[in-house]
Order: sequence, then C-alpha cells, then structure tokens
Amino acid sequence: MDIIIVGCGKVGYTLVEQLSNEDHNIVVIDEKPERVQRITDSLDAMGIVGNGINHRTLIDAGIGTADLLIAVTGDDEKNLLCCVIARKTGHCQTIARVRNPIYNEEIEFLKKEFGLAMIINPELTAANEISRIFQFPSAIRVDSFAKGHVELLHFKVGKSSPLIHLKLLNLSQTLRTNVLVCTVVRGNEVIIPNGDFEFEENDTVAIASQRRNAIEFFQKIGIMKTRVGRAILAGGGKISFYLAKILLKSGIRVTIIERDRERCDVLSDLLPKATIIYGDATDQTLLMQLGLEQAQGFAALTGLDEENILLSLYANDVSNARIVTKINRISFHSVINELNLGSTIYPRIITADYIVKYVRSTNNSRNSNVETLYKLANGKAEALEFIIKADSAVAGIPLQDLHFRKNTLICCIYRHGKVIIPSGQDIMKAGDSVLVVLSGYRISDIKEILED
Repeated sequence: MDIIIVGCGKVGYTLVEQLSNEDHNIVVIDEKPERVQRITDSLDAMGIVGNGINHRTLIDAGIGTADLLIAVTGDDEKNLLCCVIARKTGHCQTIARVRNPIYNEEIEFLKKEFGLAMIINPELTAANEISRIFQFPSAIRVDSFAKGHVELLHFKVGKSSPLIHLKLLNLSQTLRTNVLVCTVVRGNEVIIPNGDFEFEENDTVAIASQRRNAIEFFQKIGIMKTRVGRAILAGGGKISFYLAKILLKSGIRVTIIERDRERCDVLSDLLPKATIIYGDATDQTLLMQLGLEQAQGFAALTGLDEENILLSLYANDVSNARIVTKINRISFHSVINELNLGSTIYPRIITADYIVKYVRSTNNSRNSNVETLYKLANGKAEALEFIIKADSAVAGIPLQDLHFRKNTLICCIYRHGKVIIPSGQDIMKAGDSVLVVLSGYRISDIKEILED
C-alpha cells in the first residue's frame, strides 16, 4: 500500500517502523525538519518537510494515488482537518489520532461526518488495557478477543511455581484445567511450545482461556490475586482520567496524585467520585500518607518515563500492589524487562498495533478478516483474531489434516457463545472467531498459515 503519515513524533516514528517492515511505501510529513530527518535516516520512508493540512504538501506527498493517510500530529483538530482535505484531494482511506476527552462521546459522529476509516485514542486504549490488568491482577497483561469472551493472559513463572520442570504434555492431566499455553518468552527468545516443552523459572507464559477457567488455573499454580479494590494513580493526565472513569464505574476506589493545581481542579470537576490530591507523586511521605503500603493497585502515569520507573520500583518495594508502568520514550526493552515494573504499557505501540491491524484487514483477500491483532514479545510473535468465511481455505477441514507453517498455533475457536480449546479433530466453520498465534512471519489472511 502507498501510505502517507502526517506527524513524526513518537507515534509517527513507531508507525513507520512497523509499517515499513510490512513492505508498504511510506511518505512522512512534518513541519520539523529534524523529525523528518530522523525517520528518513533510520527507516525506509520518504520525507517531506511541511504542513499536513496544506493542499500542495499533500499533492507533493502523492495524495492523488495514496491508499491511506494517517494523521498523528499532537493536535486533534489538525488531524481531523488533514483527513478531510486528504479525502477531498484524493480517494484514500483516512485515520486520525484524536485524544481530547471532549470528543470521546462523539467518535461515531466524527467518523461518519469526516469520512474516517478509524479514530484512534492512545490514552483511552491504554486505559482500557490497564483496567483489565487491575480487574484480573494475577496476569501481567490481558489481551481480549471475540468481544471479550476469550482472553490471552500473560503471567510470570515464579521460583516456587508447580509449573517448573513440568512438561507441557502433562499440564492438563496434572492441573486438570482447560487452558491452552500459546507462547513462552524466555530471555530474548519467544517459543510456541510443543508437548515436550518444560517450564522454567522467570518464563513469561501466555494462555488462551475463558475468564472462569483462567481463575481456576491461577488458583492451582498459586498466583491467584483478588480484584483490585483501591488504586493509586500517579499523574493526572489523559490516561489517568480515562482509567479513573473506567475503574470508578466498576466499583474500584481511585486516588489521583497530580502536581498541577489547575489540572487538579479540572479532575475534581470531571471525576467527583475520585480522590484528587494536589502534590508530587515522588514524595515518599505523601505516598505513605495516602496508604501506598495497603493499596491493591498502583499505576505510574506521569509524563516522565524515568519518574514512572522509579515510582514503580518504589511501590514494588513497599507494597503488594498490582503495578503498572507507562513508558513512552525509552526503548531499552531488554533492560526494562529485567526491572520489577509490574505491567509495562506503551501507548505509542498500542496505537501502532491498532493501525497495523486495520492495514492488514484492508490488504487481505475475501477468505477472512483480521478482527484483532496484538504484538507479543516485543514484536517477535503475534496473536491475531480472524472471522472465518465460507470459502476460506481453512474452513471445514479437521485441524489435524491442515498443514500449518512452522511456529503456528490455533489457540481457540469461538462459536455461537461457546469457547473451544481445539484438538486435531476440530474444524473451523464460517462465522467462527479464531485466535491464532504465530512467530517468524506475518499474515493478513488466515489462509497464509498454511504451507504452500
């Protein structure tokens, strides 16, 4: 596809990084020459210095023949206007990043009136991910599929876990639980395990399951934690606002610490049921006064990655809270993964994943649709949800008779309200929602999991 990306900040850079790896032709536009230079020097993209809402600039970028324009500048209104001009000038699909909460209740209206293919709100999406972690704190990450009926739950194998040295083929018989192990991250390696695989301490394991089966599984391996009842949020930005709304609605008490007085006043008006504290979240005395030691959930959501890392390390040291750390800039994944930061959230990567899912969906054939896509293990593996169509190459054939590519696993099938953890005799039918995990290659159609 020919893709134009307007805005070369953190999200724009991450988008180019991911989309250029998928063999798309990309042109970036930004008013800051140093941003354009950074992308064109290090990634496979053309660059134009200019304003994305300028008609001439869009013409120079190739809007007349472009398939997709993505506007991810720091200005919501500029992103929307850029998409409108692009639609008028060319015939491409458009995606806008819109972050301001005042637009949140009007997303469908804006999509319809502006002719947008998608509106992405990184802060709201990140808040939804954090809320799932707080509501199921046994997992360090919760990915949702089949409209929430199936989940991919990630957890770490502790030093006293009954899983250590247990072979995967003996898991079901030993624990008598109905879950499927999909991936294991060990160091820098991602594994889609077979029956002979043995678990080790510090493995990060992802299982596919319904919530009730996952609860039973976590109880049996000794890491079941009760749902968070009270959470402290460090920082009063957009993610904290969205997260607080979600948590309060689900009955979780929320305290937000914010160092800007005016922002505190705004949050107090918008979130009357939350406790808003004017103060510095790095003040240890304040944290102790607010009961950090007894808190069940703590999220470091300030605007500084370094501050968030230090806050999470401290919270982990003095409490048993489920901890979430927001990271925006720092890219040292191998170092970050060694720290006790609980669950790490990268809003820019979440945004890129959603847009990559859309691009794959529009790029596929008639056989299936990419409904959901999550990148796992820093992009080394992917979990994708497909809706099977009647003429799909995989439909109606027992799984044991399909010749799958290496490092491919059908994790579950969701059919008419029933979750199926598949065996070799199961088949995929038209209308099924199917969760696939794979490593070492990328697909946009489910037929691509088959060997040629």
